[in-house]
Amino acid sequence: MLVRAFETADVPAMRDIWNEVVRAENAFPQVGELKSDEAEKFFAAQSFSGVAVDDDGRVLGLCIVHPNNIGRCGVIANASYAVASAARGKGAGEALVRESLRKAKELGFRVMQFNAVVASNSAAIRLYEKIGFEPLGTVPGAYRHNDGTFEDIRLFCFDLTKL
Repeated sequence: MLVRAFETADVPAMRDIWNEVVRAENAFPQVGELKSDEAEKFFAAQSFSGVAVDDDGRVLGLCIVHPNNIGRCGVIANASYAVASAARGKGAGEALVRESLRKAKELGFRVMQFNAVVASNSAAIRLYEKIGFEPLGTVPGAYRHNDGTFEDIRLFCFDLTKL
């Protein structure tokens, strides 16, 4: 599986995958979906936006990498990942996470920190733990679902200097 920087031609598939995850309400903090006219600008504004593609060039998933903070804490990266539901379980997520770590280090970040991994997102949590992310703790009831219920989020970090 190839993970590469996104291209303009990838944007419609990226937007569709991103919006699928937003609608599922179990991973992203965003409430509204990306509109066609804002998607490319959003992905281009990141420090890195990449796509996982199959042998036929179909986009299976995406990642975005950007600073988690500014100034003295600007060495901390953050990332988001989205894999099309039809492509899950085929290694795209792991390929995207591993490439985002490599890319974040290349961009000069020292740490990758996840601020809001929804506690019920067990597949993501298993993957992060497999790759070597360290759990930082739990924030109780910090993720609001559309139905008004709340769920815990978990925080993780990865020391990029060890890559």
